[in-house]
Amino acid sequence: MDLALLRTFVTVHRAGSFTRAAALLGLSQPAVTSQIRTLERQLGRPLFLRQARGVTPTTIGDELAHRAAPHLDALVEIAEGGLDDFSSRTLYLAGPPEFTTERALPALTGLTGDDGQGFTLRVSFGTAEETLEGLACGRHDLAISTTRPRGALLSATPLCDEEQVLVAAPRWAERIGADTVRLKGAPALEDLPVVEVHESLPFVSRYWASVFDCAPAATGTVIVPDLRAVLSCANAGAGLAVLPRYLCAPALEQGTVVTLLDPVVPPLRTYFLVVRTGTLALPHVARAHEWLRRAAAAWC
Repeated sequence: MDLALLRTFVTVHRAGSFTRAAALLGLSQPAVTSQIRTLERQLGRPLFLRQARGVTPTTIGDELAHRAAPHLDALVEIAEGGLDDFSSRTLYLAGPPEFTTERALPALTGLTGDDGQGFTLRVSFGTAEETLEGLACGRHDLAISTTRPRGALLSATPLCDEEQVLVAAPRWAERIGADTVRLKGAPALEDLPVVEVHESLPFVSRYWASVFDCAPAATGTVIVPDLRAVLSCANAGAGLAVLPRYLCAPALEQGTVVTLLDPVVPPLRTYFLVVRTGTLALPHVARAHEWLRRAAAAWC
């Protein structure tokens, strides 16, 4: 079987589209279509179901990708990096901006040193959907995600749980009154302004569902697309916010924000380390994966 055909097939499988695969491979779309048809004729089975937007793999297509992709990734790694030049390898990491910046990068910088085992590091930020899509397409080697991927193409390992905390500046807590939120629940918070990362209030909505078993009645007063900016606004008194404890712990210690409620079972969000299945056989991916897992033991 022609390895070039397999490479094209795996790229289409990861991209979910002939058009996106052609762009990744530097080929024309007709060329990609022709190669997939050739491979399907050789196998005597269809590998993809053509749809209005993209393609969906058949069962045999998924099975072939699961078996072939790790070996093709390893061959590309050898071809691009050489057998003995481990120090020249580059790790492409993707994840959410706040967690990656505050947690993952400090843990990984020790792997970029001059001990003969280091590698260069390239980092991308994005949503869970964006990072997993980029990982599947081969743009990243390792992804940090709050979503566990489905299917056999990507392999996920739980990394750590992140506690979510309901906070606000002290003046808002004083306005509500001590223990009011604990006694009255969500209605006690309805008049407070809300600081969030998106109009849909993803963090506040998850907290309300978990702790109060309802949806929030408020709308966002300040919307900023970064949790660090949310914290800055909360520090300045812009309103209540739901933040990961690791991010707001210094502000809580300094008293610029306070917790509005301490539920017995706080809401948690799980992070996963995700790789393409089989790529943990690559030394630099395996080493970064292990370092992050060890570092995460101290984060919980």
